Amino acid sequence: MRITRKIVLPFLAAVPLMGIATMPSPAGMSVPSTSSADSGSIIPAHSVIDEVIWVIGDEAILKSDVENLRMQAAMEGVKWSGDPDCTIPEQIAVQKLFVHQADIDSIEVTDADVAQDVEQQISTWLDMVDGSRERLEEYKHQTIAQMRNEMRDEFKDRQKVQKMRQKLVQDIAVTPADVRRYFSNLPQDSLPFVQTEVEVQIICQTPRIEEEEINRVKEELRDYTDRVNKGESTFQTLARLYSEDPVSARRGGELGLVGRGTLDPAFATVAFNLTDPTKISKIVESEFGYHIIQLVEKRGDKVNVRHILKKPIVSDEAIEKAQNRLDSIADDIRAGKFTFEDGASLLSDDKDTRSNKGLMSNSQLQYGRITSRFQMQDLPPEVAKVVDTMQVGQISKSFQMINQKGKTICVIAKLKSRVDGHRANISDDYQVLKEVVLNKRREEVLHQWVVDKIKGVYTRLNDNYRDCKFEYEGWIK
Repeated sequence: MRITRKIVLPFLAAVPLMGIATMPSPAGMSVPSTSSADSGSIIPAHSVIDEVIWVIGDEAILKSDVENLRMQAAMEGVKWSGDPDCTIPEQIAVQKLFVHQADIDSIEVTDADVAQDVEQQISTWLDMVDGSRERLEEYKHQTIAQMRNEMRDEFKDRQKVQKMRQKLVQDIAVTPADVRRYFSNLPQDSLPFVQTEVEVQIICQTPRIEEEEINRVKEELRDYTDRVNKGESTFQTLARLYSEDPVSARRGGELGLVGRGTLDPAFATVAFNLTDPTKISKIVESEFGYHIIQLVEKRGDKVNVRHILKKPIVSDEAIEKAQNRLDSIADDIRAGKFTFEDGASLLSDDKDTRSNKGLMSNSQLQYGRITSRFQMQDLPPEVAKVVDTMQVGQISKSFQMINQKGKTICVIAKLKSRVDGHRANISDDYQVLKEVVLNKRREEVLHQWVVDKIKGVYTRLNDNYRDCKFEYEGWIK
């Protein structure tokens, strides 16, 4: 369960873009970015701790740039296609071309957006070390504040690259005729395979939580507040030990800098009204459970807070009552007393599906659309397990599941439709095929842009890189 919605950036868009003035070495010392020939002195090969390997225009790529990116990729489990010694410096060079053009075109990047991406990266690193700020700072040989400062320009360039790429392909469009033409001559086994897709309707009931259980949770949170105020423990320690938000608990309850719109409304109201980092909020009820909150910092329209989440335990008796009620509703639907759609609209507790007659919706960000079709892996696992063996039109027995807010709910499901896995065709899968053609056109345009850009820029490569098989032609002149 997470209080915030994270956005994960693709690795290719996150290639570091180092400045050419100085480059921090692993030991923390600044290394000039000029070669020994430029400095007029001769440095023995065994004493060189960094060197310029490429020059692009008036910028340089250092050997340490490549090594740093190689280490980051290894840390994040990313594998490079081809020889990393050739692929990595080429990718850095390509990103520099996009940044240069973005500056010419006055592409704007806001400080708030940069700060959000920096916090996202720090959160990712913290997750890799079980949320320990101390372990991360020891590993990176920097404080969190130093990491933020060092990454700010780097992440600003990342966003410039993304926006520049988007600008270059924003006007590319394809017609149905283009899609048909592209796929008309492809052999059947070359067509994209579309996995089985289903449409599912649900009716939900939320088991009632006893007042005694709510009071127990609140008393625990009051006790945590007292222990912090008396100096018996720190908020971070208690969050790691007791918070039921596993993502932030590993980081001592810290969320990182986030905007108001990414938070639960009740939680956001309290978080943004905090002014004293030494104080702890009153107990806050949200859709996730009950919280206490402590301010870390405010920066512009972002806030960073710590929180401890506790969720009341739902009793077996309450779950049984909710399931019995749902089974009774299902029996009435099967008996024709009312339709599943009417039951969902009038009796379901789930506000997201209630207004849509129980139909679940699937946000497909890659296509920029919301659809009612799901592949099995995109459904909540409890729902997928139930509907996998159902017939179209069948209504399930009641079952319990954990919703997106981390709460226990009880559900009955109806399989509205199923389209079995198949090779894509224009009539049923036009959107899928259109996206394939669009992506191909975009990549062709971007590739040609890079090739044309290389022709007009000065490049010089270290002799060790002249035998590389590069993706883009024209680097060696």
